[in-house]
Amino acid sequence: MPRFEYKVVPAPKKGLKGKDIKGAEARFSHALEELMNSLASEGWEYQRAETLPSTERSGLTGTTKEWRNVLIFRRLHASDTDAFSPELLPAPQDTVPDQDRSDAKTDDIAPTPQGDTDVKSDDAHKDTTP
Repeated sequence: MPRFEYKVVPAPKKGLKGKDIKGAEARFSHALEELMNSLASEGWEYQRAETLPSTERSGLTGTTKEWRNVLIFRRLHASDTDAFSPELLPAPQDTVPDQDRSDAKTDDIAPTPQGDTDVKSDDAHKDTTP
């Protein structure tokens, strides 16, 4: 699951002058465009604009509520676990079972004794007492 980090910046309050930009709306749009493009070049993706309340002091004991316009951006969080890239081992080769037996050395296989068997016949377990 991807993890994101967020950046919240104040929206511009004034327009930004530029070549061939005339009017308050065009200057404001230009300021917003410059801000968004500068953050996008750092990898931040624009999400939304919000107007949020902010309680501030007014005088010595009073408070007022101010409404702030902010822009919210996000980008993928680059953590240490994302940078971790383990070395992959090669896949095991498919072998045929018959080939494994033919390639094995005869010294590696323990011989089974001919006369000593652990399996007892059913006749040895029968009770032969009269």
